[in-house]
Amino acid sequence: MISSGGAVSPGLVGIGLRAPHVAEIIATPPPVGWLEVHVENYLGDGPAPRVLDVIRRAHPLSLHGVGLSLGSAEGLDRRHLERLAGLVRRIEPALVSEHLSWSITGGAYLNHLLPLPYTEESLELVCRHVSQSQEALGRRLLIENPSSYLRFWHSPIPEPEFLGELARRTGCGLLCDVNNVFVTCHNLGQDPAAYLAALPSDAIGEIHLAGHSSNDVDGRIVLIDDHGSRVAPAVWALYEQAVRRIGPRPTLIEWDTDIPELAVLLEEAARAGRILEPRAPAGAPHDVAA
Repeated sequence: MISSGGAVSPGLVGIGLRAPHVAEIIATPPPVGWLEVHVENYLGDGPAPRVLDVIRRAHPLSLHGVGLSLGSAEGLDRRHLERLAGLVRRIEPALVSEHLSWSITGGAYLNHLLPLPYTEESLELVCRHVSQSQEALGRRLLIENPSSYLRFWHSPIPEPEFLGELARRTGCGLLCDVNNVFVTCHNLGQDPAAYLAALPSDAIGEIHLAGHSSNDVDGRIVLIDDHGSRVAPAVWALYEQAVRRIGPRPTLIEWDTDIPELAVLLEEAARAGRILEPRAPAGAPHDVAA
């Protein structure tokens, strides 16, 4: 039986739990709706999972993975999946998510979220792996749209359609990373509003927001999804469009490089909260004091 897990109110905003902030968050739980952790940092038996045992008493947690390699032609790493299932049982997270990507070849982890062509063959492969993962976890997975920097010669299925069909065939949900939508559409010359409009609204279970950087490559500006700065104004505008279209969804502020003081993340979370609040269900709890 596949469960959707715990609950995070659609009107709640969370932040990523990162090492520089752990002690501060334990000492003084911040006014956020939930916290997200990267799965691969907590799969061992050392002190790291015990930290989550403490933190989950004050905040719901979500698990965000980068290592399942759902697009790998070699099949799933069963050991990794078993360890993830163990962490899910221990932490009882509200949400569990992974990326639409692959990262394993010949048994070696490449430490990159690599793209795959959007073909019927790759769709069948990813559907099989998502179904296997959900069965092992007993949980519904949310699959995140990637950031793209190149276009395959043969990739006939548009990305939003690929994601929508994946959700339809497997019952998984989608994690709509609005920054990734913006980065991908800029880099590939696409319309981000049209991308959002093509996603199935009812499948979207979570939204991510993050910063990006700009690189000049031979006179062409390429956006890099580096999670190292505040959310860009254009991404905030796209987020408002998304919320108007699909309604409020649990929203996360991601920040993984050049990590600032916790107060900066709380400021970003408060801004997201102000966008969500007018559309949150009546009586829903508030996430961050504005």
